[in-house]
Amino acid sequence: MEKASNTGVDRVPLVVGVALLAIAVVVLWDASNVNQPTAYGMGPKTVPQAIAAIVALLGLAHLAVAFRGGFNIEADALDSVAIGWIMAGLLVLIASIPLGIGFIFAMTVLFACTARAFGRRAFVTDVVIGAVTATVIYVLFTKLLTLGLPQGPIEKLLG
Repeated sequence: MEKASNTGVDRVPLVVGVALLAIAVVVLWDASNVNQPTAYGMGPKTVPQAIAAIVALLGLAHLAVAFRGGFNIEADALDSVAIGWIMAGLLVLIASIPLGIGFIFAMTVLFACTARAFGRRAFVTDVVIGAVTATVIYVLFTKLLTLGLPQGPIEKLLG
């Protein structure tokens, strides 16, 4: 870790802390521009305000670490194969919208690729776990919360 020699401040958590505080301010400012009425004390501003508060707390925690000398951890070597698996899953996820692949298939691939990146070798089992999890999430979001997720052939079968 790079540390300023004369102040004992760790630059990495300092920069991350400042960035997180800036993000919190932007989210809070954006939430303040929402002009929809609230019902029962909660409205469309509530979740962004909560997220801004959590991000601000994370930023303050990073600043505290930065001024206390930083993290005392050794960085591991970069695992490019694992990053490749995760990137492949993310590319399928990103491509699912314009290609009409659908949420369930994209999340299944992302889950299986991420499990592989973490060293798991049971790819078929991970595909099944990912498919079941993605299907449950899709049904909960679309039927219970009435939110729209990208539809593909599998989602159209579910109605």
